[in-house]
Amino acid sequence: MSVTKYFIKDMSRRLEIDEHLALELNRAGYSKVEMTKSPVGTRVVIYAAKPGMVIGRRGQSIRDLTKVLEEKFGIENPQLSVAQIDIPEQDPKVVVNQVAQALQRGVHFRRSAYWAIQRVMESGASGVEITIRGKLTTERARYEKFRAGYLPRVGDPVMKNLKTAVADVQLKQGLFGINVRILPPNIDFLDKPLMRKLENASQTSSQPETVTPAETETSEPETAVTTPAEQPEEEKVANTEKA
Repeated sequence: MSVTKYFIKDMSRRLEIDEHLALELNRAGYSKVEMTKSPVGTRVVIYAAKPGMVIGRRGQSIRDLTKVLEEKFGIENPQLSVAQIDIPEQDPKVVVNQVAQALQRGVHFRRSAYWAIQRVMESGASGVEITIRGKLTTERARYEKFRAGYLPRVGDPVMKNLKTAVADVQLKQGLFGINVRILPPNIDFLDKPLMRKLENASQTSSQPETVTPAETETSEPETAVTTPAEQPEEEKVANTEKA
């Protein structure tokens, strides 16, 4: 077997395993699987939001998965381990499965989308976009997009950092397609807007200006004006003698 055919076969087998685990561990919040070959066997790490459901009662579920991987997919001596996702709300596969399950339970598509967007933004993500396609309200298929936060469209940072996931769900109206795009936090972009808070300006504008009595007085010197009644007696006597 040539090197090209070997890698193609290996990649196709990995994709089949990923699809199988996504169907089997849908309720457990399955995210991804990592496979590493070693001289002893093949180490398989499953990432999920609920590791307890993957392991099962007394480890029965994980033993069944080990048997399936060994017999159906031909993996030699698989060693399975389960890892928990740090922030499930920022994983697009977990979010898209939650929206699909909500639609299957009969929740309105707008309500399920807004609920998912709220959870993603509360977890600290920079932006999120959810697109739902299908016969939403009429017999004619269409799509609606729900967005929140900062989510760029094109560019090299988007291709490297943006996380996407797609899922399909069969309903009475027909087949619905769900697409989720999430931008993780703490990612710098050249065109990312920055919001600066001017605390001093807000404090000064909110406080009313008070004027003290000293500020109302004019700076001109005061001049004393004396009336004839207030003149001393000596000046009065001198005035009478002159007369």
